[in-house]
Amino acid sequence: MKAEVIGLDGKKIKTIDLPEQFNEDYEPDLIKRAILAINSHGRQAYGTAYQAGMSHSAKLSRRRRNYKGSYGKGISRVPRKTMWRRGMQFGWVAANAPGTVGGRRAHPPKAQRIWDLKINKKERKKAIRSALSGAVLNSQLLIIEDKIENLKKIKDVKTVFTTLGLNITAKKIQRAGRGKSRGRGIKYSKNPLIVVAKKCDFINAVSNLPGYDVVDVKSLNAQLLTLGHDKIRKCIFTESAVSTIGKEKLFSGDKK
Repeated sequence: MKAEVIGLDGKKIKTIDLPEQFNEDYEPDLIKRAILAINSHGRQAYGTAYQAGMSHSAKLSRRRRNYKGSYGKGISRVPRKTMWRRGMQFGWVAANAPGTVGGRRAHPPKAQRIWDLKINKKERKKAIRSALSGAVLNSQLLIIEDKIENLKKIKDVKTVFTTLGLNITAKKIQRAGRGKSRGRGIKYSKNPLIVVAKKCDFINAVSNLPGYDVVDVKSLNAQLLTLGHDKIRKCIFTESAVSTIGKEKLFSGDKK
């Protein structure tokens, strides 16, 4: 499969052959599995405090002759704490049990639970190849010359993006819910993903543009390449990034 390489002026420079990783079958279900595994690693564990709802002294004997026992009182076996005593008469209030006020929960979330989902290495690589092929099939792949990696100022980046017909701004979205009062009330729509061959100053320059993600080719994953498992994201690869995928056999099915 062939693809055109575009210069910074928006004109075609040459045509190159895409590596075999771009020829995978498009499988949204596999991409979804990889995205869920990635999201699970960022999930924060939560749970109730140890001994929550069990702080009351609510021991109540059921034996016949025990002091302060409930034998023969005609009450249930719910744990109870003593509120008052008058001779051998006691006033009890149920405590500790799940159905009582201030008691523990029956099956609370536990902080020691492991949320991480696992995915096989071959499945993860195949999901990335599937997302790459989806970009090609949906005409969402753009290959640009390596000179773009040398840009260091956001002013120059905006000029190039305008020439290529890319958005400089992103649509603002007002978040619904409690996040508005926690410093994350605004989120931005996603702009194209830019993949470079190695870490460079260009990454810092583009970080000031909302909606854009810049990543080196060895750090690609299914979540970055898509907008959900069934929506392909527009991707901009540098020529060196594409050649690196082919030369080093990144994300291929080989054992290497």
